[in-house]
Amino acid sequence: MTRSNLSVSYFAFTALHLVCFALALAVCGLYGTDLQRAKHFDEYTNSKWVYAVVVGALSAATCALYFIPFIIEVGAIIVAAWDIVLFILWITLFGVFGKMYIDENAHGDGNIERMKHAVWVDLTSALLWLVAAVASFTYWWKHRNNRSVFTGRAKV
Repeated sequence: MTRSNLSVSYFAFTALHLVCFALALAVCGLYGTDLQRAKHFDEYTNSKWVYAVVVGALSAATCALYFIPFIIEVGAIIVAAWDIVLFILWITLFGVFGKMYIDENAHGDGNIERMKHAVWVDLTSALLWLVAAVASFTYWWKHRNNRSVFTGRAKV
């Protein structure tokens, strides 16, 4: 693989993961608001909201790790598998909160309106992680039989 190909693919993956990172932080903020409110009023913390923040935090940490240039190249098939896991976590999150809020009428309630928006952020994140998984798998498939740069004899 030439250095120019690495640069183009690295920047494409970085752009994709930058968007995923921003959405993950947004989800942490959207759902974390309710967790903070529950903590402030000594109310029960709902596990669904904790799950949402954990998925957002896992995604943000994964994106931060993927910003290191050689991570995607070295662990290509592992990266693709982990991206599938994140897609499943996100689509589950969308299903849980979509069932709760998509058909809900807000009647001017800002909290319900915020959660209705959060559901669509969840779906967008799920779809982006699916794109990332397919791209990572494609990258691995394309580069799985590479030979060494100097002699061309050794598989890398």
